[in-house]
This record gives sequence, C-alpha cells and structure tokens, in this order.
Amino acid sequence: MVKIALLVVGLLVGGLVGYLTRPEAAQLNIGPLQVEVQSDRAAGPRSSGSMTSGQWQHVGAFAIGGAVLGLLAGFVADRRR
Repeated sequence: MVKIALLVVGLLVGGLVGYLTRPEAAQLNIGPLQVEVQSDRAAGPRSSGSMTSGQWQHVGAFAIGGAVLGLLAGFVADRRR
C-alpha cells in the first residue's frame, strides 16, 4: 500500500514540477507544416495559448521520473518495516 501511495505522490509531484519548469515555446502552423520553437528558459505562469507537444513531453518525462522515484522510495520504506 505504501508503494502505491508513494508512486501516486511521485507522479503528481513530478507532473507539477514538470509543468512549472516547462520550456517557453511557440508553435506555428502553416498548412500541413508545423514548426515548434522552444527557448531555454521556463514559461511564465501566465503564458497564453495551449501547451505544445514538446511541453507535454517535458511534463510527462518529469511525471514518469517522479513516479519512479516514488516507487523506489516505497520499496525502501517497505523494506525498513
């Protein structure tokens, strides 16, 4: 039970950190051509528009990393009992 709880907490915290640190991006669609440009600084909290696919990948990577760390912490906590 501890493993699942820490997995979910890690997933949520990782997703939140990923969202708050997502790169600033702009997406331009011209007909069938889609161009995405990202900068090296974090997007502001009031960034307008929808998130780009690169930003979603950033958030997803952080969420998966947080879930893995949470699961590992669950194994360590379970082992110490």
